[in-house]
Amino acid sequence: MCILSRWWSVRVILCLYVDDILIFGTNIYVTNEVKSFLSKSFDMKDLGEADVILNIKLIKDESGITLLQSHYMEKVLSHFGYMDSKPSPTPYDLNIMHERIRELPKIN
Repeated sequence: MCILSRWWSVRVILCLYVDDILIFGTNIYVTNEVKSFLSKSFDMKDLGEADVILNIKLIKDESGITLLQSHYMEKVLSHFGYMDSKPSPTPYDLNIMHERIRELPKIN
C-alpha cells in the first residue's frame, strides 16, 4: 500500500495488487488528479467505484466503508454446494488452556 499526501488534510491511498489498483482519497478532485497523472504513464482503465476487491465486498455509507469477507465465504460455499448447510459451533474446546512453548524442541 502506498499513501500519497499533497496537503495536510488531503489523503490519497493507492492499493496495488498484481495488475489491479484501488485508488481512493479524502478529496475527489485530488483523487482524480492522481488517476490522471498515473494514466499518463500507465495503460489504465477506470472501472468506476469498487464493489468487490480481492473477494472482499466493500459497502459504502455515510459512516464510512465496511469490508465484508462473508462475500468470499458465500462464494466458496456456493461453489461446493454447501449454501443450504446449517452452521455449527466451532469444534474448539473453549475450556482448554494453551501454554506458549518457550523453546522449540531440537530436531536431529
